[in-house]
Amino acid sequence: MGGNEQLYVQEAFDSNWIAPLGPNVNKFEEELANYAGVNAASALSSGTAAIHLALRLLGVQEGDKVFCSTLTFVASANPIMYQAAEPIFIDSEPETWNISPVALKNAFDDSYKKGELPKAVIVVNLYGQSAKLDEILDICEQYEVPVIEDAAESLGSSYKGQKSGSFGHFGIYSFNGNKIITTSGGGMLVSNDEEAIKQSRFLAAQARDNALHYQHSTYGYNYRMSNILAGVGRGQLEVLDLRVEQKRSIFNRYVEGLNHIEGIEFMPELEGTFSNRWLTACLIDREKLQVNPSDIIGALAEENIEARPVWKPLHMQPAYEQSMFFPHDSQIVSEDLFARGICLPSGTNMSVEDQNRVIEIIKKVLN
Repeated sequence: MGGNEQLYVQEAFDSNWIAPLGPNVNKFEEELANYAGVNAASALSSGTAAIHLALRLLGVQEGDKVFCSTLTFVASANPIMYQAAEPIFIDSEPETWNISPVALKNAFDDSYKKGELPKAVIVVNLYGQSAKLDEILDICEQYEVPVIEDAAESLGSSYKGQKSGSFGHFGIYSFNGNKIITTSGGGMLVSNDEEAIKQSRFLAAQARDNALHYQHSTYGYNYRMSNILAGVGRGQLEVLDLRVEQKRSIFNRYVEGLNHIEGIEFMPELEGTFSNRWLTACLIDREKLQVNPSDIIGALAEENIEARPVWKPLHMQPAYEQSMFFPHDSQIVSEDLFARGICLPSGTNMSVEDQNRVIEIIKKVLN
C-alpha cells in the first residue's frame, strides 16, 4: 500500500457510501481516464468483467469469431465463451512475445476467404510489454474489426508515448492482488466512446431501467466496483509511477546479476515502447546451460521462493485445445516461450537482499 488508501476508505465509511456507488468510484474513474489519456472509464469488479462487457458492447454473440492472443492468462479468452462465441488463437512473435502481426494477417486472410470475419480482436500486452500496435491496428482497420486492448498487466506502460490501454476501441485494466496497483480485486473498462462507457455502467448494474419500480429491458450483470475498493484504487493510483520505477529497477538488477551468463535471455523491450516490467521474465537455453526452467523453479521452491513458468498458451489448454490456432511461422513461438520461460519473483516489497538471494540461487543451479 502507498499510504493514502486508508484515507479514501475512511471517507467512504465517514460518508456511509459503502455500496457499489459513490464519490470514490466516480473519482477513480475520472483519475484513471485522465492518466490513460482517454475520455471515460467504468470501474468494475474485475478485468475479466471489463473484457466481457467490451465484447457485449461490440455485439459479439453466439457463433461469432473473436481473435485472441494465445500467450496470456485464461481470463483474456474466457469472456468469449460467456458470449457463446468462438475464440481463434493467434501466436506470438519474438520481439515482444505478443500477438504476431504475421499470424494475425494470415488469420484475417483465412477468415475473409471463408466469409467469417471476426467480430473483435483481443490484443494482450504481456507482462507489461506492448504488442506491435501500429501493425496490428493497421491490419484490423483494413478489415474494419474493432480491437480490445487487454492492458491488465501493462498499466503504466506506453507505446510511442501513448499510454497502454488507450489504443483499441476499448481498453481494460486489472487491479487484482498481483497487479502493479491493486484494489484487492477489480478492473476498469476505458474508451474514447463515452456513450459505450455509459452503457457499460448500466449493464454492470444489472441493467436496471430508469424507472421507479424495478424494470429491466435487457439482462445485465453485477459487475460494479464498490466505493470502498475504489478508495483503495485512488490511493494506489497515486503511487503507480513509483511502482513502475520499482518494477523496472527489479528487472535491471536481475539483468545486471544474470545477463553475463550465456544462455539466459530476458524479455525484450521493443524500440519506442516503455514497459512497466510487471513481471521479470527470462528464457533459458537448455542446450547451452544443460538446465531446464523446472530445475531453477524447483531450486527456488526449496528455499521457499516462488517462481513460475510463463503463461501456458491457450491453444494448448485442455479447455481450448479444439480451438483454431494460427502460428507465427514454421516454429510456434508461444510454445517455445512456454518451454523455456521463467517468471522471477518481482514484488515491489522485495528488498535488494531478497533479490540478490534469488540471483545467487539461480547462479548456483547454472554452475
